[in-house]
Amino acid sequence: MLKIVLYPLAWLYGCITLLRNCLYDWHILKETRFDSHLIGVGNLAVGGAGKTPLVEYLIRLLKEEGRLATLSRGYKRKTSGFILADEQSTALDIGDEPLIYNTKYTHVKVAVDANRVNGVKKLLATKPSPSIILLDDVFQHRAIKCGLSIVVTDFNNLYVTDEMLPVGTLREFRSGILRADVIVISKTPDKITPVEMRTTLKDIKSRAHQYVFFSYLKYGELYSITHPAETLSTLNDLYKYRVIAFTGIANAQPMLTYLKEYAMEVRHLPFADHHHYVEKDLLDIERFKNSFTDAPTLLVTTEKDFMRLKDVNSWAIAKRMNIFVLPVEVTFKDKEEEFNTLITTYVRTNRVYHQKYS
Repeated sequence: MLKIVLYPLAWLYGCITLLRNCLYDWHILKETRFDSHLIGVGNLAVGGAGKTPLVEYLIRLLKEEGRLATLSRGYKRKTSGFILADEQSTALDIGDEPLIYNTKYTHVKVAVDANRVNGVKKLLATKPSPSIILLDDVFQHRAIKCGLSIVVTDFNNLYVTDEMLPVGTLREFRSGILRADVIVISKTPDKITPVEMRTTLKDIKSRAHQYVFFSYLKYGELYSITHPAETLSTLNDLYKYRVIAFTGIANAQPMLTYLKEYAMEVRHLPFADHHHYVEKDLLDIERFKNSFTDAPTLLVTTEKDFMRLKDVNSWAIAKRMNIFVLPVEVTFKDKEEEFNTLITTYVRTNRVYHQKYS
Protein backbone atom coordinates (compact mmCIF):
# COMPACT_ATOMS: atom_id res chain seq x y z
CA MET A 1 0.00 0.00 0.00
CA LEU A 2 2.85 2.39 0.83
CA LYS A 3 4.47 1.73 -2.56
CA ILE A 4 1.20 2.45 -4.33
CA VAL A 5 0.95 5.78 -2.50
CA LEU A 6 4.57 6.65 -3.35
CA TYR A 7 4.50 5.71 -7.04
CA PRO A 8 3.20 9.14 -8.20
CA LEU A 9 6.07 10.80 -6.34
CA ALA A 10 8.54 8.37 -7.91
CA TRP A 11 7.25 9.12 -11.41
CA LEU A 12 7.30 12.86 -10.76
CA TYR A 13 10.90 12.67 -9.52
CA GLY A 14 11.84 10.49 -12.48
CA CYS A 15 10.26 12.88 -14.96
CA ILE A 16 12.15 15.82 -13.44
CA THR A 17 15.48 14.01 -13.77
CA LEU A 18 14.55 12.89 -17.30
CA LEU A 19 13.78 16.47 -18.33
CA ARG A 20 17.10 17.61 -16.88
CA ASN A 21 18.95 14.91 -18.82
CA CYS A 22 17.14 15.88 -22.01
CA LEU A 23 18.21 19.50 -21.57
CA TYR A 24 21.83 18.31 -21.49
CA ASP A 25 21.29 15.92 -24.42
CA TRP A 26 19.76 18.74 -26.48
CA HIS A 27 22.69 21.04 -25.50
CA ILE A 28 20.39 23.55 -23.86
CA LEU A 29 22.33 23.02 -20.65
CA LYS A 30 26.11 23.03 -21.09
CA GLU A 31 28.46 20.10 -20.53
CA THR A 32 32.06 21.09 -19.84
CA ARG A 33 34.85 19.02 -21.39
CA PHE A 34 38.52 18.99 -20.39
CA ASP A 35 41.64 17.91 -22.25
CA SER A 36 42.75 15.76 -19.30
CA HIS A 37 41.65 12.15 -19.03
CA LEU A 38 38.57 12.06 -16.79
CA ILE A 39 37.23 8.72 -15.57
CA GLY A 40 33.88 8.93 -13.83
CA VAL A 41 32.66 6.27 -11.39
CA GLY A 42 29.04 6.40 -10.32
CA ASN A 43 25.76 4.51 -10.14
CA LEU A 44 22.08 4.87 -10.86
CA ALA A 45 21.04 4.12 -7.28
CA VAL A 46 21.71 5.62 -3.89
CA GLY A 47 23.50 3.48 -1.33
CA GLY A 48 26.57 1.28 -1.21
CA ALA A 49 27.08 -0.26 -4.65
CA GLY A 50 30.84 -0.59 -4.14
CA LYS A 51 32.21 2.53 -5.84
CA THR A 52 34.98 3.19 -3.31
CA PRO A 53 36.79 -0.18 -3.71
CA LEU A 54 36.57 0.26 -7.48
CA VAL A 55 38.14 3.72 -7.31
CA GLU A 56 40.92 2.20 -5.20
CA TYR A 57 41.37 -0.51 -7.84
CA LEU A 58 41.74 2.17 -10.51
CA ILE A 59 44.25 4.06 -8.37
CA ARG A 60 46.42 0.97 -8.09
CA LEU A 61 45.99 0.12 -11.77
CA LEU A 62 46.93 3.61 -12.97
CA LYS A 63 49.79 4.25 -10.57
CA GLU A 64 52.40 4.24 -13.33
CA GLU A 65 50.23 5.77 -16.06
CA GLY A 66 50.51 9.45 -15.18
CA ARG A 67 49.96 12.07 -12.51
CA LEU A 68 46.82 10.91 -10.75
CA ALA A 69 44.13 12.78 -8.79
CA THR A 70 40.72 11.95 -7.33
CA LEU A 71 37.80 14.33 -6.98
CA SER A 72 34.80 13.61 -4.75
CA ARG A 73 31.94 15.51 -3.24
CA GLY A 74 33.16 14.79 0.28
CA TYR A 75 29.83 13.58 1.61
CA LYS A 76 29.02 14.53 5.22
CA ARG A 77 32.10 16.75 5.60
CA LYS A 78 31.80 19.88 7.71
CA THR A 79 33.53 22.11 5.15
CA SER A 80 32.44 23.55 1.81
CA GLY A 81 33.95 24.47 -1.52
CA PHE A 82 37.17 23.12 -2.98
CA ILE A 83 39.67 21.50 -0.62
CA LEU A 84 42.92 19.81 -1.58
CA ALA A 85 43.71 17.19 1.05
CA ASP A 86 46.96 17.19 3.00
CA GLU A 87 48.47 15.16 5.86
CA GLN A 88 46.33 16.97 8.44
CA SER A 89 43.00 16.37 6.67
CA THR A 90 40.28 14.50 8.58
CA ALA A 91 36.96 12.94 7.63
CA LEU A 92 35.27 16.11 8.88
CA ASP A 93 37.37 18.11 6.41
CA ILE A 94 37.06 15.98 3.28
CA GLY A 95 34.76 13.00 4.03
CA ASP A 96 35.60 9.39 4.85
CA GLU A 97 36.05 8.02 1.32
CA PRO A 98 38.49 10.74 0.15
CA LEU A 99 40.37 10.28 3.42
CA ILE A 100 40.87 6.60 2.55
CA TYR A 101 42.45 7.62 -0.76
CA ASN A 102 44.55 10.30 0.93
CA THR A 103 45.76 7.94 3.68
CA LYS A 104 46.55 4.88 1.58
CA TYR A 105 47.83 6.39 -1.65
CA THR A 106 50.35 9.16 -1.05
CA HIS A 107 51.16 9.53 -4.77
CA VAL A 108 47.60 10.72 -5.52
CA LYS A 109 46.25 14.25 -5.20
CA VAL A 110 42.92 14.04 -3.37
CA ALA A 111 40.40 16.86 -3.64
CA VAL A 112 36.76 17.48 -2.80
CA ASP A 113 34.26 19.87 -4.33
CA ALA A 114 30.50 19.53 -4.79
CA ASN A 115 30.93 21.53 -8.01
CA ARG A 116 32.85 19.02 -10.13
CA VAL A 117 33.63 21.49 -12.94
CA ASN A 118 35.16 23.92 -10.46
CA GLY A 119 36.98 21.06 -8.73
CA VAL A 120 38.61 19.87 -11.96
CA LYS A 121 39.64 23.43 -12.85
CA LYS A 122 41.24 23.88 -9.43
CA LEU A 123 43.04 20.54 -9.67
CA LEU A 124 44.40 21.35 -13.12
CA ALA A 125 45.70 24.66 -11.74
CA THR A 126 47.87 22.85 -9.17
CA LYS A 127 51.53 22.17 -9.96
CA PRO A 128 52.28 19.64 -11.31
CA SER A 129 48.79 19.29 -12.76
CA PRO A 130 47.27 15.80 -12.90
CA SER A 131 46.96 14.06 -16.26
CA ILE A 132 44.32 11.58 -15.01
CA ILE A 133 41.43 12.50 -12.69
CA LEU A 134 39.12 9.91 -11.14
CA LEU A 135 35.73 11.43 -10.33
CA ASP A 136 33.82 9.60 -7.60
CA ASP A 137 29.99 9.51 -7.63
CA VAL A 138 29.69 11.73 -10.69
CA PHE A 139 27.23 9.96 -13.01
CA GLN A 140 24.36 12.39 -12.38
CA HIS A 141 26.65 15.45 -12.63
CA ARG A 142 25.89 16.18 -16.28
CA ALA A 143 27.63 19.56 -16.15
CA ILE A 144 30.93 17.74 -16.59
CA LYS A 145 31.69 15.32 -19.42
CA CYS A 146 33.91 12.38 -18.51
CA GLY A 147 35.96 10.70 -21.21
CA LEU A 148 35.13 7.29 -19.75
CA SER A 149 32.05 6.67 -17.63
CA ILE A 150 31.77 3.63 -15.34
CA VAL A 151 28.50 2.68 -13.62
CA VAL A 152 28.51 0.27 -10.67
CA THR A 153 25.40 -1.77 -9.92
CA ASP A 154 24.99 -4.18 -7.00
CA PHE A 155 24.37 -7.80 -8.08
CA ASN A 156 21.83 -8.10 -5.26
CA ASN A 157 19.98 -4.95 -6.32
CA LEU A 158 20.49 -4.55 -10.06
CA TYR A 159 19.19 -1.33 -11.55
CA VAL A 160 17.03 -3.33 -13.98
CA THR A 161 14.86 -4.56 -11.09
CA ASP A 162 14.96 -1.34 -9.05
CA GLU A 163 12.45 1.52 -8.92
CA MET A 164 12.71 5.29 -8.73
CA LEU A 165 13.03 7.03 -5.39
CA PRO A 166 11.17 7.00 -3.04
CA VAL A 167 9.69 3.62 -4.06
CA GLY A 168 13.13 2.16 -4.79
CA THR A 169 16.66 3.51 -4.77
CA LEU A 170 17.13 4.81 -8.35
CA ARG A 171 18.22 8.43 -8.80
CA GLU A 172 17.01 8.48 -12.41
CA PHE A 173 15.15 6.21 -14.82
CA ARG A 174 16.90 3.00 -15.89
CA SER A 175 17.37 4.42 -19.39
CA GLY A 176 20.11 6.62 -17.92
CA ILE A 177 22.42 3.61 -18.13
CA LEU A 178 22.78 4.34 -21.85
CA ARG A 179 25.27 7.10 -20.96
CA ALA A 180 27.64 4.55 -19.40
CA ASP A 181 30.64 3.19 -21.29
CA VAL A 182 31.32 0.45 -18.72
CA ILE A 183 28.92 -1.40 -16.40
CA VAL A 184 30.48 -3.14 -13.40
CA ILE A 185 28.22 -5.61 -11.60
CA SER A 186 29.58 -5.49 -8.07
CA LYS A 187 29.35 -7.84 -5.09
CA THR A 188 28.86 -10.87 -7.33
CA PRO A 189 28.51 -14.08 -5.25
CA ASP A 190 31.75 -16.02 -5.09
CA LYS A 191 30.02 -19.24 -6.23
CA ILE A 192 28.00 -17.82 -9.08
CA THR A 193 27.60 -20.22 -12.02
CA PRO A 194 28.19 -19.41 -15.70
CA VAL A 195 24.44 -19.91 -16.30
CA GLU A 196 23.62 -17.28 -13.64
CA MET A 197 26.11 -14.88 -15.20
CA ARG A 198 24.57 -15.32 -18.66
CA THR A 199 21.09 -14.76 -17.20
CA THR A 200 22.26 -11.55 -15.54
CA LEU A 201 23.80 -10.34 -18.80
CA LYS A 202 20.49 -10.95 -20.55
CA ASP A 203 18.73 -8.89 -17.88
CA ILE A 204 21.23 -6.05 -18.26
CA LYS A 205 20.74 -5.90 -22.05
CA SER A 206 23.86 -3.83 -22.61
CA ARG A 207 24.25 -1.92 -25.87
CA ALA A 208 26.97 -2.39 -28.48
CA HIS A 209 29.08 0.48 -27.12
CA GLN A 210 29.05 -0.86 -23.54
CA TYR A 211 31.35 -3.27 -21.72
CA VAL A 212 30.03 -5.36 -18.82
CA PHE A 213 32.19 -6.88 -16.07
CA PHE A 214 31.43 -8.95 -12.96
CA SER A 215 33.35 -8.01 -9.81
CA TYR A 216 33.30 -9.22 -6.24
CA LEU A 217 34.64 -8.11 -2.88
CA LYS A 218 37.84 -9.62 -1.55
CA TYR A 219 38.47 -9.11 2.16
CA GLY A 220 41.95 -8.84 3.64
CA GLU A 221 43.28 -9.81 7.05
CA LEU A 222 42.01 -7.98 10.12
CA TYR A 223 44.44 -5.44 11.58
CA SER A 224 44.38 -3.56 14.87
CA ILE A 225 44.16 0.25 14.97
CA THR A 226 45.90 0.19 18.34
CA HIS A 227 48.77 -2.03 17.19
CA PRO A 228 48.85 -1.79 13.36
CA ALA A 229 51.38 -4.62 13.10
CA GLU A 230 48.94 -6.94 14.89
CA THR A 231 46.81 -8.94 12.47
CA LEU A 232 44.40 -11.83 12.74
CA SER A 233 44.14 -14.63 10.21
CA THR A 234 40.53 -15.04 9.15
CA LEU A 235 40.98 -18.73 8.48
CA ASN A 236 43.21 -19.64 11.42
CA ASP A 237 42.17 -17.25 14.21
CA LEU A 238 38.69 -15.86 13.75
CA TYR A 239 36.86 -19.02 14.77
CA LYS A 240 38.04 -18.42 18.35
CA TYR A 241 36.18 -15.11 18.66
CA ARG A 242 32.73 -13.66 18.99
CA VAL A 243 32.73 -10.64 16.64
CA ILE A 244 30.89 -7.41 17.31
CA ALA A 245 30.83 -5.52 14.03
CA PHE A 246 29.86 -1.86 14.16
CA THR A 247 29.33 -0.07 10.86
CA GLY A 248 28.15 3.24 9.48
CA ILE A 249 27.89 2.22 5.83
CA ALA A 250 24.95 1.87 3.46
CA ASN A 251 25.14 -1.91 3.10
CA ALA A 252 27.00 -3.99 5.66
CA GLN A 253 25.48 -7.32 4.62
CA PRO A 254 28.40 -8.59 2.48
CA MET A 255 30.81 -7.94 5.34
CA LEU A 256 28.55 -9.64 7.88
CA THR A 257 28.05 -12.64 5.62
CA TYR A 258 31.82 -12.97 5.26
CA LEU A 259 32.47 -12.73 9.01
CA LYS A 260 29.74 -15.26 9.82
CA GLU A 261 31.54 -17.83 7.69
CA TYR A 262 34.56 -17.79 10.00
CA ALA A 263 33.72 -16.32 13.42
CA MET A 264 32.22 -18.15 16.40
CA GLU A 265 29.35 -15.63 16.43
CA VAL A 266 28.66 -12.23 14.88
CA ARG A 267 26.67 -9.38 16.41
CA HIS A 268 26.00 -6.21 14.44
CA LEU A 269 25.70 -2.64 15.74
CA PRO A 270 24.45 -0.55 12.79
CA PHE A 271 24.84 3.22 12.55
CA ALA A 272 23.63 5.60 9.85
CA ASP A 273 25.63 5.79 6.63
CA HIS A 274 28.72 8.04 7.05
CA HIS A 275 28.00 8.36 10.78
CA HIS A 276 30.54 10.47 12.66
CA TYR A 277 31.29 8.72 15.94
CA VAL A 278 31.24 10.67 19.19
CA GLU A 279 32.48 9.67 22.62
CA LYS A 280 29.10 8.28 23.71
CA ASP A 281 28.93 5.97 20.68
CA LEU A 282 32.27 4.40 21.49
CA LEU A 283 31.52 4.05 25.18
CA ASP A 284 28.23 2.32 24.31
CA ILE A 285 30.06 -0.05 21.95
CA GLU A 286 32.67 -0.80 24.61
CA ARG A 287 29.98 -1.42 27.21
CA PHE A 288 28.21 -3.84 24.86
CA LYS A 289 31.43 -5.71 24.22
CA ASN A 290 32.18 -5.98 27.94
CA SER A 291 28.74 -7.50 28.57
CA PHE A 292 30.03 -10.74 27.01
CA THR A 293 32.31 -12.73 29.31
CA ASP A 294 31.85 -16.32 28.13
CA ALA A 295 34.22 -16.10 25.13
CA PRO A 296 36.89 -13.81 23.64
CA THR A 297 35.15 -10.91 21.91
CA LEU A 298 36.50 -8.83 19.06
CA LEU A 299 35.42 -5.40 17.84
CA VAL A 300 35.51 -5.11 14.04
CA THR A 301 34.72 -2.22 11.70
CA THR A 302 35.29 -1.07 8.12
CA GLU A 303 38.00 1.16 6.68
CA LYS A 304 35.43 3.89 6.06
CA ASP A 305 34.41 3.79 9.71
CA PHE A 306 38.07 3.74 10.72
CA MET A 307 38.54 7.08 8.94
CA ARG A 308 35.70 8.58 10.99
CA LEU A 309 37.16 7.23 14.24
CA LYS A 310 40.22 9.43 13.71
CA ASP A 311 38.30 12.51 14.81
CA VAL A 312 40.01 14.37 17.66
CA ASN A 313 37.01 13.79 19.94
CA SER A 314 36.94 10.00 19.57
CA TRP A 315 40.41 8.83 18.55
CA ALA A 316 41.83 8.47 22.08
CA ILE A 317 38.95 6.23 23.13
CA ALA A 318 39.02 4.25 19.89
CA LYS A 319 42.74 3.48 20.24
CA ARG A 320 42.37 2.03 23.71
CA MET A 321 39.53 -0.26 22.57
CA ASN A 322 41.82 -2.28 20.26
CA ILE A 323 39.36 -2.21 17.36
CA PHE A 324 40.17 -4.34 14.32
CA VAL A 325 39.61 -3.16 10.75
CA LEU A 326 38.51 -5.43 7.91
CA PRO A 327 39.99 -4.11 4.64
CA VAL A 328 38.27 -4.83 1.35
CA GLU A 329 39.31 -4.76 -2.28
CA VAL A 330 37.47 -5.32 -5.52
CA THR A 331 38.55 -7.95 -8.02
CA PHE A 332 36.96 -9.47 -11.09
CA LYS A 333 35.29 -12.81 -11.66
CA ASP A 334 36.70 -13.00 -15.18
CA LYS A 335 37.91 -10.65 -17.93
CA GLU A 336 40.11 -8.73 -15.44
CA GLU A 337 42.79 -8.29 -18.08
CA GLU A 338 40.18 -6.98 -20.52
CA PHE A 339 39.03 -4.42 -17.95
CA ASN A 340 42.61 -3.34 -17.23
CA THR A 341 43.38 -3.00 -20.93
CA LEU A 342 40.23 -0.96 -21.52
CA ILE A 343 41.20 1.53 -18.81
CA THR A 344 44.90 1.81 -19.66
CA THR A 345 44.19 2.14 -23.39
CA TYR A 346 41.94 5.10 -22.67
CA VAL A 347 44.49 6.94 -20.51
CA ARG A 348 47.30 6.27 -22.99
CA THR A 349 45.31 7.70 -25.89
CA ASN A 350 45.83 11.32 -26.80
CA ARG A 351 42.87 13.17 -25.28
CA VAL A 352 42.07 15.29 -28.35
CA TYR A 353 42.27 12.21 -30.59
CA HIS A 354 39.97 10.30 -28.24
CA GLN A 355 37.33 13.06 -28.30
CA LYS A 356 37.44 13.29 -32.09
CA TYR A 357 37.29 9.62 -32.99
CA SER A 358 35.59 7.79 -30.09
